[in-house]
Amino acid sequence: MSPIQTGPLPTIEWIAAEFLHNARRGRRLVAVDGGDPVASARVADELAEVIAARGERDETGTSVVRRSLGGVDEATLRTELVEPFRAGELPGAEDPDTVLVVDGQHLLDDAVRGVWHFSVWTLAGDELPHSGASVIVDVTDPAMPTRSYYDFCAIPPSVNRPGLH
Repeated sequence: MSPIQTGPLPTIEWIAAEFLHNARRGRRLVAVDGGDPVASARVADELAEVIAARGERDETGTSVVRRSLGGVDEATLRTELVEPFRAGELPGAEDPDTVLVVDGQHLLDDAVRGVWHFSVWTLAGDELPHSGASVIVDVTDPAMPTRSYYDFCAIPPSVNRPGLH
């Protein structure tokens, strides 16, 4: 939550609306990654809160499970989180209409980027955004995160993910 606002920030509301519009039902996975793990966790918390509130308000029955991973390797991510979630065996995610919101580091690396239905990259300074993210959020001002539309052509090929060179 923003220290100057009692509810979720408008940017997070819009991102949640976009995600739910494009992924209405089923087991859905959302990744939040970025240069600042604390900022990424905050955005993930707010996003999970908004998605859960929309599920209650719209009576869609959407439940939300929230996990914070830190740094995790691909094998661990897949065997301890993604596979149990998809199978309905992850604690708290037994309902077939569940959204799993995860924050952590390296969640958008090429080896695992494809497991997510939606992804958010948080910009906390002058770092380049991840070109594979669904949405980029500038969290330089924690009280007012904003959606950023970055010119991916400006990212040098040496730091861009394969396929976008």
